[in-house]
Amino acid sequence: MSLLVTIDTNPDFAPKHALPAPERLISGNPSFKTWAQDASKGEKVLTGVWEATPGETHSIKGTTFEFCHILSGLIEIEEKGGETRRYRAGDSFVMKPGFVGVWRTIETVRKIYVCHYD
Repeated sequence: MSLLVTIDTNPDFAPKHALPAPERLISGNPSFKTWAQDASKGEKVLTGVWEATPGETHSIKGTTFEFCHILSGLIEIEEKGGETRRYRAGDSFVMKPGFVGVWRTIETVRKIYVCHYD
């Protein structure tokens, strides 16, 4: 098994489909697709591609650390008690444990994610 993993940004296998939890939905009718591509450290580190259609949800990271690289689309993230930032194709960011805010998908977004769960 190789320790070098290439993330396929246009996977040819079926994604896992999901909807936001009702208590997290703020507005719109967003749906999510996840193409999980790697799991390490006993499923504590997950990597793949994620896509969301327009809508607005509460983002609560808890103990999760998440790195994101936007492949396409446009989002806004509003940190509770902080500023609102826009991210589009080519942008990268990290949501650290304890992050609480609002995720707004303005244009259908696709991202590479790396999540570390405690």
